[in-house]
Amino acid sequence: PQVCWLAPEQTAGKQKPYMYTQGQAVLNRSFFPCFDTPSVKCTYSATVQVPEGFTAVMSATSWEKQKDNTFVFKMSQPIPSYLIALAVGDIVSADVGPRSRVWAEPCLIEAAKKEYDGVIEEFLAVGEKLFGPYVWGRYDILFMPPSFPFGGMENPCLTFVTPCLLAGDRSLVDVIIHEISHSWFGNLVTNATWGEFWLNEGFTMYAQRRISTEVYGLAYTCLEAATGRALLRQHMDNTGEDHPLNKLRVVIEPGFFFFLGVNPDDTYNETPYEKGYCFVSYLAHLVGDQKKFDAFLQAYVNQFKFQSITADDTLSFFLEYFPELKEKGVDSIPGFEFDRWLNTPGWPPYLPDLSPGEQLMRPADELAELWAADSLNMEAIEAMDITAWRTYQLVYFLDKVLEKSPLPEGNVERLSKMYPKISKAQNAELRLRWCQIVLKNNLEAEYSKVKDFLQSQGKQKYTLPIYRAMWGGSEVARALAMETFSATAPQLHVNVQNYVKKILGLEVAE
Repeated sequence: PQVCWLAPEQTAGKQKPYMYTQGQAVLNRSFFPCFDTPSVKCTYSATVQVPEGFTAVMSATSWEKQKDNTFVFKMSQPIPSYLIALAVGDIVSADVGPRSRVWAEPCLIEAAKKEYDGVIEEFLAVGEKLFGPYVWGRYDILFMPPSFPFGGMENPCLTFVTPCLLAGDRSLVDVIIHEISHSWFGNLVTNATWGEFWLNEGFTMYAQRRISTEVYGLAYTCLEAATGRALLRQHMDNTGEDHPLNKLRVVIEPGFFFFLGVNPDDTYNETPYEKGYCFVSYLAHLVGDQKKFDAFLQAYVNQFKFQSITADDTLSFFLEYFPELKEKGVDSIPGFEFDRWLNTPGWPPYLPDLSPGEQLMRPADELAELWAADSLNMEAIEAMDITAWRTYQLVYFLDKVLEKSPLPEGNVERLSKMYPKISKAQNAELRLRWCQIVLKNNLEAEYSKVKDFLQSQGKQKYTLPIYRAMWGGSEVARALAMETFSATAPQLHVNVQNYVKKILGLEVAE
């Protein structure tokens, strides 16, 4: 299950096959013999021979090409087994910074270079200023074939990402800040068990938003965090707040796990990310001074680097670092007990203040209101200039339009004509939401955009919601779902194929 073999039609170039591995959470055991647990870290080396015309890349600190198209890799820092990754394909590279290059199929390399030139170094430098030295040497990005089902995988030295990030106008470059933040939280300091995945993701979300605040300002970061909070709300509404997976400390019972086949991957959801972010924000709130909390994060990384730890290690270190907070008993404030954060499912007891984002949210809210009205006030609509809005402001606006959909007759057609920046966007986050709006409003004239988007990529986070929307829609929408799936199934990752089959009520092959 770990080694993905792609036929040429599943790649961007459609000429040559491609192969990659995806280890998280417990799949690398099917790739090489290993202690497949994040509690064990080791260095590794590998010798990989590939056919002429192919290149191999790995998550390694050094590599060299030898004769007979043989590549030799070394990872000189200890890492958990899930971060060992290999990709082989028709791939080339281009430098985009003093310690960064982009890798991609030849047909994508120009777009990748243009999008990321000079960008990564800025994010790395801010990360180093906040969290301490970047220890991995290089930070390269591999743009995967369109069928890659994930947004990004933070393999050290070489992050694997979806080609959906190549929007053509740098409007999604900030997505990479999350993967860069894993260089400190996750890759350097690692959760010892998958039951405490929030230690990787909650701290990474916090770090991502700290970097984003330094680069883009607080208002924009609060807006992005508000979209994250909305996803958490959606997830908890779907599962029920008291679902056992909506705890930060998830119990993955060994006996239960092996006999009933519970895969840690099935515990993957918004909770470790967004509820984890809220808990780290709560710790910062207890400290009450951003500079002091930044200094704590540096000390934390320095204390536990190259180790795997538990939440108890993290929280004990926090209380030792701030003895005055320990003395006050902040770990047992009624309603906010550390134990409650970790072991009680449900909505976070503390939410960080996102009000600085209001200045960007308010106009988007007002504009969505205007478009949902029975008779459109075109004067007021035209008075609102959205040309300078950045991705998350547009995403927030479209989420509000989607909430209010279906809109009164004819409104979506007019919205589409008025904002080609949205309805003709190449940005995947905007395309996803536009497709959902088109389906919710039965705008059959634009169903072709839904099909185009599903043909252009196979990312799980985009593909599944659109199939759900089609299957929950009209007869025409359901026919479109069947037709699109039969055309695109071969280019999708097998897991995504199976998820779509479940949505469409088709037989899933064992």
